[in-house]
Order: sequence, then C-alpha cells, then structure tokens
Amino acid sequence: MEFDYECVRLKQHDGISWLYMHRPEKKNAMSPQLHYEMDEALQRLEADPETKLVVLTGSGGNFSAGQDLKKFFRELEDKPAESKKAQEAANRWRFERLWNFDKPTIAMIHGFCVGGAFMQLLSTDFAVAADNATFSLSEVNWGILPGALVAKMVADACLPRRALYYSCTGEAFDGHEAERIGLVDKVVPLDDLETEVEKLADVLLKKSPAVLRATKQAVRQVRTMDHAQAFDYLMEKNMAIRYHDARFNMQSSYHEGLKQFLDEKSYRPVYESFEPVPQITDQREDAD
Repeated sequence: MEFDYECVRLKQHDGISWLYMHRPEKKNAMSPQLHYEMDEALQRLEADPETKLVVLTGSGGNFSAGQDLKKFFRELEDKPAESKKAQEAANRWRFERLWNFDKPTIAMIHGFCVGGAFMQLLSTDFAVAADNATFSLSEVNWGILPGALVAKMVADACLPRRALYYSCTGEAFDGHEAERIGLVDKVVPLDDLETEVEKLADVLLKKSPAVLRATKQAVRQVRTMDHAQAFDYLMEKNMAIRYHDARFNMQSSYHEGLKQFLDEKSYRPVYESFEPVPQITDQREDAD
C-alpha cells in the first residue's frame, strides 16, 4: 500500500500493518495534521485486504506525548472552523475508527503515553507496554479535564480508585502499574516488546476473523446491558457469524470447530484455535 504522509508511517508484513504516529521530534504529540492523516490511514487499512491486524505505535522511542498544545490548542483558538475540523478528526480516528475497527488492533507502548494518547490506547483491542513506558493523565496539571472520552475510557478500563487517583493527581506511573490497574494487558522488557506483540498477533491471526470480530464487539457492548438484553444480543451475534460464513461461502465456524475437535481431534480448544477453512472458490469459474 502506498503511504505518502507527513505524520504517519506504515510498515506491512505477514498480514500485520504497523502504523506509526510519526512526529519523533515532538515525542509524537498529536497535531491537527497527524489527526487528519491517522483518520485517513485507518479508513484505508480497514478496507485493505492485505491488512489482517493493525499494530498502533509511535516513532522515535515514544508512543505519544498527547495533544500538541501549541498546534492543536493555541494556534486554533481564533480559528473556530479549523478547531472544529481538527477536533472531529481527532475523535473520529481515536474512538469511532479504532473502537469499531473490523480487524484486531494492538497498541504497542514505549516511552511516553500521556494525556490524550490514552484515548487511542484504550480504543485498541489489546495493549502491550515496555517496562520503560511512562504514563500520565497530566491534564489536571495544566488546568483542564482529561479530554474527549479519556475520563470515561479510563474509568471503564481501570480500577476505580486508581482511575480517580491518577486523574486527580496527574502523577506519572510505569508499565508495571499500568498492567496492575488494567490499562494494558502485559508489560515486557523493552528489548522484547516487538517480539511479544508479534506473538500476540500470531495468536489472533489464527482465529476465525468473523468470530473474533463478533467476540470483541460483544464483550464491549454487553457491559452496559442487563442480563436479558445481553442474552438477546449474544444470540443475535451468534446468528450473525453463521450468516457471514454462509454469505461469503465459508465453512461454518461452529461446525468446523466441532468437526476438528470431535472427529479429527486436531486441536485442543483450551490451548489453541481450530484452523479456519479458507474461502471456497467456485469450481465452475475455475473450469471456465
């Protein structure tokens, strides 16, 4: 895929698209231009058939130092139309696109992850941090609330008292604390970071894409439902998976998983996934 952006970089191999916020001289602080480019890049990657999974990270040894206070705030104070456009793009890619992304997403955190960068961190499906990572909800230190949906997402993801503590003090914390309070899934030595992310990606890429997509959507949606609503929703999700398999001429994920376990005894569900069957080609077309 051709990528010609100023503030975004892309590396692709083996079905994984490594998407970099790229303003290393500013610790990847987010300017309006970065927001516009990330918004477009994610839209393209979601439609890209070569992209099976996206890893979101930052160039130059940092994830992101949050919003660029000069570019995003001060320089747009007297430009309401431009400010609105930048805010819409910032919220769109960091929440709407990432949160609802059809394919699995992983945040790879190293160096600084500050303020507004928590939003894209928590909108990804999974997060792996290096032991050199530094996290801070620093907004309180310069006189504002955690921006956009940051406060909501931190409150949902983290231990409640820790969410309140770090939001109100602005105190920095490391990757081990981020793991303890539920902000990231795993913390590893910096030298092992990319390897660990690739291991997680390999696990995810072995799953049925339709089942994985429905599962991550379901886990997020049922959190705000009562038991009756969740039951109805999950029943419909299961039906949607079977409809997807039939529509795209795939073997039923449900029946294929049972067959490989009960009849072929080719996998152990506690330790590994069944092997999804690739799309079946129309033999009549092949014959032509």
